[in-house]
Amino acid sequence: MTEFELLVDLHKDRERQGPGCLQDTLRALELLQLPKDQELRVADLGCGTGGPTIALAQQLRGHITGVDLFPEFLKTLETRAAATSCQAKVDTLEASIEELPFERESFDLLWSEGAVYNIGFERGIELWRPLLKPGGYLAITELTWTTQSRPAEVEAYWNAQYPEVATAAVKMGQLEQHGFTTVGYFNLGSASW
Repeated sequence: MTEFELLVDLHKDRERQGPGCLQDTLRALELLQLPKDQELRVADLGCGTGGPTIALAQQLRGHITGVDLFPEFLKTLETRAAATSCQAKVDTLEASIEELPFERESFDLLWSEGAVYNIGFERGIELWRPLLKPGGYLAITELTWTTQSRPAEVEAYWNAQYPEVATAAVKMGQLEQHGFTTVGYFNLGSASW
C-alpha cells in the first residue's frame, strides 16, 4: 500500500477524519435556528465517513448529499445511513469539493467540518457561495489561531503547512467580504481533538 492508501485505510472506519464531535455538530446546528417545518436541501462537503452527515439527517427535515473524494469513505457513510434508518434522507457523491457539479442556488445549507483547508478557506467560500439559495447558510470549521502570539516554532510550522492560518476575526472578515453574515462562532473544545 502507498502512504496515501494507508492513510485512507486508517480513517475509513472512523466516525470522523478530523477534529470535531457530535456535540460540536449539534451546537453549530442550534446556532443556525433552521426552520423545523421546512424541507431543506443540504450538502455536507468533505463529509468523509459521515459523522456530521448522519447527525444532520437525524436532526433536519429534508435531504443531505454527502460529498467526498474517497469512495471508501462514502461506502462507510452509506452503511451508517442504512444502520441509522437515514438512507432515504442521505445520498453520496464522489467528487472534489473544488469541482462540484451542482447548479447555482441549489442548497439551503452547506456544511463542512474539517475539510475546507484541503482547498483553502477563501477559495472554498468563493466556490461554494454561489451554490447557496438566497438566505442560505454556510456552516464551516477552519484552522485558526486562538491567541495573538504563539511560540515561533509553532507559528513557523503552521505557516509552512497552511499559509491561510489566521485568527477567527480574520476569517470572519473574509466571510463578510464574500457576502456572508456571521450568526455564530465557537472554538472546538479539547474533546474535539
